Amino acid sequence: MTTYVKGAIAVAGLAAVAWLVTGAQLPWSRSQAEGSLTSASTPPADACPADAPAAPLNFTVKDMHDQPVRLSDYAGKVVLLDFWATWCGPCKVEIPGFIDLQNKYGNSGFQVLGVSIDDKPEQLTPYAAEMGMNYPVLQGLGQDDLLDAFGPMFGIPVSVVISRDGKMCARHMGFTSKDVFEAQIKALL
Repeated sequence: MTTYVKGAIAVAGLAAVAWLVTGAQLPWSRSQAEGSLTSASTPPADACPADAPAAPLNFTVKDMHDQPVRLSDYAGKVVLLDFWATWCGPCKVEIPGFIDLQNKYGNSGFQVLGVSIDDKPEQLTPYAAEMGMNYPVLQGLGQDDLLDAFGPMFGIPVSVVISRDGKMCARHMGFTSKDVFEAQIKALL
């Protein structure tokens, strides 16, 4: 990822934070009542909006050990697909919650998948070990088609909650608390 793209993501992320702090709605988001994938601080009343789009799981990406991973292999599970980077502060804050969720719900048909948007395997492997990441860490570098399919990404982290039947039930831009993810996951399991 070029320095320009990283800069654009950072500026967009800061703009989004400013909008959130002031309480204004972002121009590209809709409230959940309008059927949006952009999350609010509480989970939707129903587990997944009736008009939730299908998640594009027809991608094969490499994990941090350069082994191919097909997203379609996770069909039938509730998936938390997290787009992040090692240099991202809010991403680092979310990871312990994802580890806890994987431990708590992994045996019930839940799976966290972490897609690093621009880190190389030599950066990912020690980072994942240091953080104790207990879920697959995938390489998003050079996978612009994957990022576009789950975008737009005006900043990171971006996390998508996918139902067992492959629907994108929620999309979170920016830091989101573990409690919000947990409520959505429990509703889908």
